Amino acid sequence: MIFEPSAFIQGFAASAGLIIAIGAQNAFILKQAILRNHVLAMAILCSLIDACLILCGVFGFATLLESSPILMQIAKWGGFAFLGYYGFRSFRNVFTSHAIEMGNATHKPSLKKIISLTLAFSLLNPHVYLDTVVLLGSISSQFSDAQQPSFAVGAMLASFVWFFSLCYGARFFAPLFTRPQAWKILDFIVGCLMWIIAIALIT
Repeated sequence: MIFEPSAFIQGFAASAGLIIAIGAQNAFILKQAILRNHVLAMAILCSLIDACLILCGVFGFATLLESSPILMQIAKWGGFAFLGYYGFRSFRNVFTSHAIEMGNATHKPSLKKIISLTLAFSLLNPHVYLDTVVLLGSISSQFSDAQQPSFAVGAMLASFVWFFSLCYGARFFAPLFTRPQAWKILDFIVGCLMWIIAIALIT
C-alpha cells in the first residue's frame, strides 16, 4: 500500500467530523467514562465497531459506486445533502441548551452490562451506518483504488483517537462538558467541518 497523505487527511477529517457530532452514543460513553465504568472495554469496542463498518463502506460500498456512474452521482449529491443537513443541525444546536446530566451513581454496572449497552448505542443507531458505511464509503469513492486504503486508515485512526480520548479524557473534561456552552462550541466546530467536507465532496 502506498501512503497518500491527502486521502489520509480527508479520511481522518471526515471521520472525525462525523464521530464527534453529539449523539446518544457519545453522551452514553462520556457519562460512563466520567463514572469510570469499564473505560478500556468501551474504547476498544467502539473503535473496533467503527473500524469494521468503515472497511465495509470503503471497500464494499465504494467499489459498488465505482461500477455505476449513476450510483456515483446519487451518492455524491446525496452525501452533499446529508452533510449539509448534518452541519445545519450542528449549527442549530448552538442555539439550544444541552448538557450531560450526571447522576449520583453508587452502584457500578457489570462489564457485561456495559458491553451490552455499548453495542446497543452503537449498532441500533441508524446514523452509525449512514456515517461509516454510506457516507464515508461515498467520500472514499472519489479517490483511486491506490488512495482508498490511506483514506480508510485515516478514518479508522480518527475513530480510535476520538473514542480513547473521550473515554480517558472524560474525567479531566467532566466539569467542562456538563456546561451547555462547551457543547455549543463543539457543535459549531462540527458544523464547520461538515460544510467544508460537503463542499469538497462536489468540487
